[in-house]
Order: sequence, then structure tokens, then C-alpha cells
Amino acid sequence: MANLAKFMFCSPEKRLANAVSIFVITTLFYFFGASLRLIDELSLFWPLNAVLAAVFVRSPFLNRPIYYFVCYSAMIVYDAFTTHWGWQSAIINLSNMVFIIVVARLLLRYSRTQDESNWALNAFNLFYACLIGAILSSLLGSMGSTGPSSDYRQFISLFSDWFSEQFSTGVLMMPFLLMAKWPQWSKLPAFHLSKIYPLVAVVVSVMASVVIGGAGSLAFPLPALIWCAIRYPLPITALITFLTGGTEIILVANSIVVIHHNVPLVVTEMFSARLGIATMAICPLIVSVSVDAINRLIQQTSLRADYDYLTGVYSRSGLYEALKINMPTKHLPNQKLCVMLLDIDYFKRINDSYGHECGDVVLAAFAEQLRKVVGDEGLVARLGGEEFVVACSTCTEEKGLAIAEKIRQTIELTAFRYQQQTLFITVSIGLATVTPEKQTLLDAFNSLLAEADKYLYLSKRNGRNQTSTASYKELALNS
Repeated sequence: MANLAKFMFCSPEKRLANAVSIFVITTLFYFFGASLRLIDELSLFWPLNAVLAAVFVRSPFLNRPIYYFVCYSAMIVYDAFTTHWGWQSAIINLSNMVFIIVVARLLLRYSRTQDESNWALNAFNLFYACLIGAILSSLLGSMGSTGPSSDYRQFISLFSDWFSEQFSTGVLMMPFLLMAKWPQWSKLPAFHLSKIYPLVAVVVSVMASVVIGGAGSLAFPLPALIWCAIRYPLPITALITFLTGGTEIILVANSIVVIHHNVPLVVTEMFSARLGIATMAICPLIVSVSVDAINRLIQQTSLRADYDYLTGVYSRSGLYEALKINMPTKHLPNQKLCVMLLDIDYFKRINDSYGHECGDVVLAAFAEQLRKVVGDEGLVARLGGEEFVVACSTCTEEKGLAIAEKIRQTIELTAFRYQQQTLFITVSIGLATVTPEKQTLLDAFNSLLAEADKYLYLSKRNGRNQTSTASYKELALNS
């Protein structure tokens, strides 16, 4: 949660827009929660507090007294036009603000000391923050609603229902609200029927809980939710968990799922159901967090293994993998595989004259120019030091030679800058081509790499800044 994007309607510079946005959001979700009345002034769901807490967490600059006051004012204004609670409205809405402020402040405090990738700990922190916020909010709200003349039983009944609703709604909604973002449609993977199997399992398990009933039926969706956690991204898992938990609470509240067959639904049973569902909801989130962390670790490891850390082009091992994916042999029946081995001329002089930091800057800039020239026509990798390789498929050897010469001429004319220095460099190239037939692509590449190394040596021996290939033993096109 450390680097969450801010709420899209808010920004530190637009204070008036921030206040208006918060007022509108508060009013809308207050209306939505009020439409879900369950018992007198209590609601089956009260999403306002979780939504606003998430807004304040995602936009830390909103955590100022003025914006808290705007929230509170919106609640008071709504009640003034729609209820007759009088002075109780001030205390009840103050209890809402207690939950919002406590949860937001606690989560922001946790996020400063933990890395965003360690979301497993953040999920536990979310659990504890909602627990503390719900307890404090429910104590204040229950005392304000019952008044000083209420008896102990009425207070406990009101507190248990208030607490269980605040806690369960916070735990179910906030993970999704904290991670929600607009999907990148262009990057969505292709749809496969097998991808909806975990979701179907969730629906079937909820239906089974309706048919079978009993307290244990509330846990029926848990294996399916864990399956979702393994197969789906973390935000999707959080959304499915929220919808499943909310559905179960509605089913219990309407006696569609009967968790106790001998007595009618009472507040204490809703208390038990809500807490059980909220506690269960943490499990798939922790699994999803763990899977997400493992996937990111694999990606980071792959990135370090497949890409050169300095230049950003492929490493040798990364190039091999890219060849398998981007240049399968079946796509080269009439194409030639072209391998160019490049070596920056007199690179040691740059390190000796200007230092290794300058050398690193030149290598990175050289690789960037190389990628721009090659573009989609081939793959670029750094083999080590100042030595690079380009692999591409061409219809003729002359086409490969044209690409090599374009690279050589571009590098020769490019000014490389380091601090106040302007450097010009040249590159020598060895070029080898073959038509893959019986050879595998990797075998063909390795043999071409060895052949290109011979022609690179020829370019170096004959004065550098030139391309040598089998058809032209000495091709010196010096500018």
C-alpha cells in the first residue's frame, strides 16, 4: 500500500475540487448505505466508512482536518434532510468518522514502514486496523444511539451488530478498494474457458451452502476462493472475495442460509456470521498475496538473468530464450538467419581517459542507438564488455549487410556525451548468415556466432570501423 495511486478526482493542488469530491462521495454512499436498513437505524451494509477510509489511504494528502470536517458535514446535512435523529445524528456520524480516521491513519502508518511488495503483512495490518476502528466506532455509536438511560442488554445487542457490520464490511471491501485500478485492455491475456473454472467453483460452493445450510456452510466457498487466489491477479481475487462474502451475509440475513435451525435469526447470529465470513476472507487474500509475491520474484529473477543490467538489452541467456520465442524455425523456411557481432573500437581508451563511469554511459547510449536502428528487424544482446550481438532473419545476405552498415554509419555519426565531454566512437562488425535447414535455430546461431567472430577479427585487423562478411572478405566503408 506504500505507493498506491491517488484517488483519481483528487490532487494536492486542487483543494476546492477535493472538498467537493469528498462531499459528493460521502453523500452518495451515505444514501446507498441508508437504503440497506436492517434493524432500526442499523444497516446490513454500511459501505461509506470503508470507501472513505480507502480514499484517504490512497490519497494521503487528504488526511487534513478540513477534509475530515467536509465528510462529517456531508453526513450531518444528509441526516438533517432525511431523518429525525436530532442530537443522536451528531454522535452516530462522529462514530463513522472515528472508523474512517482510525483505519486510514493506521494503514498509512503501516505503509511507511513496509514495502508495497510485502502485502501479506499489510493484509494482516488491514485486519487489525479494521478491528480497532470497528471497536472504537461501535462503542461511540452504541452509546450515542442508546443514550444514558439504556440497559446493558440493549447496549450489548447494538454494539455487537454495529461492530460486526463495520468490521466485516471493512475487511471485505477495503482490499479491493485499495488495489482497484483501470484495466489495461491492450495487455489483457487471451480468454480461455479454463480461466472461469475457479469462478464457477465459487458460485457452485455458495449454492451448496444454501442447499446444505448450517454454520459450516459459510466455509464452503473457501477452497474455491483459494483457487481464485492462485489463478487470478490480486485485485480480481479481492473483488471476488468481497462479492462472495457480501452474498453470504445477505443470504444469512434473509434466512436463505440457516446457520442455526432451532432459533430464528437474531443479532448474535449475524454477529457470528459476519465475523466468520470476514475472518475467512483474509485467507484467500493472503494466498493471493503470496502467489503475487512469488510471481514478481520470478519476473525479477528472469529479468536479471535475461537482460543486461547496464544497457537493458538481452543477455546471452536472454537472447537464447528470445530466439526460441520470436524466431521459431518454422517461420524461416526461405529466410536466412543473420548474426552480427559488434565490438566498439578502442573502448579501453575511453575507460582509461575518462573513467569507467564514462564507459558505462557510452555503453548504455550505444545499446540504445543499436536498438533504435535494429528496431523490430532483429534482437540485440550484450555478450560482455563492449561486445554486442544482433540476430535477425533476412531474405538475403545483402539485406543483413545493409542493416550492419546502417548500424556502423549511425554509430560513427552519433555524438556521445558525458558531463562536459563529447565523444565519437566507431564500431567493427563481423557478419555471418545461413539458411537453417536440418540445424536447430540455436545450433545455427551458435555456429554463426563463431563464424561472425572470425569476420569481426578481420574487421579489426584491417583498420576497424568496417563490416566483414563471407561474401566480402574486406568491406571498408570508412566515412
